[in-house]
Amino acid sequence: MNEERIAQLTDSTNAISIWSNRLLAQMGVGEQWINYVNSVLLLVILSILIFTVYYITRFILRNVFKKMSAVPKMAFFKYLSDRKFPHYLSIIIPFSLVKASIPIVFGIFPKFMGIAYGLAEIYLIFYIIWLVMSVINAFGDSVKTRPQLKDKPIDSYIQVVQIVFYFVGFIFLFSILTGQKPAGIIAGLGAASAILMLVFKDTIMGFVASIQVSANDMVRIGDWITMPKHNADGDVIQITLTTVKVRNFDKTITTIPPYALVSDSFQNWRGMQDNGGRRLKRSVFVKQSSIKFIEESELSRYMKIQEIANYVSSRSAEINNYNSTSGADKSLSINGRNLTNMGLYRAYIQSYLKNHPGVHKEMISMVRQLQPVSKGLPLELYFFTNTTEWLKYEDIVSDVFDHVTAASRYFDIELFEDISNPVVMNS
Repeated sequence: MNEERIAQLTDSTNAISIWSNRLLAQMGVGEQWINYVNSVLLLVILSILIFTVYYITRFILRNVFKKMSAVPKMAFFKYLSDRKFPHYLSIIIPFSLVKASIPIVFGIFPKFMGIAYGLAEIYLIFYIIWLVMSVINAFGDSVKTRPQLKDKPIDSYIQVVQIVFYFVGFIFLFSILTGQKPAGIIAGLGAASAILMLVFKDTIMGFVASIQVSANDMVRIGDWITMPKHNADGDVIQITLTTVKVRNFDKTITTIPPYALVSDSFQNWRGMQDNGGRRLKRSVFVKQSSIKFIEESELSRYMKIQEIANYVSSRSAEINNYNSTSGADKSLSINGRNLTNMGLYRAYIQSYLKNHPGVHKEMISMVRQLQPVSKGLPLELYFFTNTTEWLKYEDIVSDVFDHVTAASRYFDIELFEDISNPVVMNS
């Protein structure tokens, strides 16, 4: 190797490149290929060194984080591990080696060295963003485990912080690619604010809506909401800047824009769940022609029904006392006051609900008549179950109406059934 080339190499790179060039020259590599072979050789050695350092560093950090996360007071390190923070952290030393080795590998090729430095700076921006996002996501995971914040839209606030960092990263990345200063780029973006607001319209509206939803405590994670306009009927599983995810009871997922919760009406069943009782409001239709007065001779039959035996006894005594005082002619049942099979049926259902183990005893419970309709006289049962679980609720409701329907015959009550329009069930 001639002295002129060695002097050139000495001025442009360092002793490692000089040494490797001399070694290759001694091995008989041609002078026209020696620089290329030298760069490839150094690049291979550097790659092996970088991956070795990376895997050793990652192994050490993973074990350190694993031991630290086992300590109850340092559970945050577990969330960092889950978000690959040790992986990103272990890249610091290899990246430093890469940047420091650029002059060694590409010292004789100034153009390649400039490109390598540019790529390293771009990667550094992405690396910092990944590292910061890992910490932010781990912080969000940690916060969501706290009981007082478990049902809050934490994801929305996390996404706002992430957007800010992405925005800053974009400015620096654009600065590297264009050679402009970050301040000039920010000034240019300020002039294009109208376009930015149009591009990020949904994000901005979602952020404002998320704040309103959280501040007014309108929806929490885990709430059961019903929103027919968006075909949503189920539990809220996620609230972000741009979407509210609802897992419907048929296991489908409905996504709703957050601002729709502010601008449109929806039903939140949280109040029912917090009170521990779910309301039932349903009617059976009584054929009005089956309603009649109870004759004195029939009282003994109704006295055998345990749920209303005391009611029949006290009520009949009260009615007899009234009729005798008022001088009612009981040769006709219509005169004076009388018990009716409908009245006893209502009293029976009310007593049955009072003693049913699935009916909430501290909430309202009643049986009432509504305005007659073409199907007959609606007898409405209004009560609350002592559970809000769907399956148990439906089981209690079915049990109650099974009994109410079967009990009607003991009171000579006929329930409406439209046999003129038979329903064909699909198999």
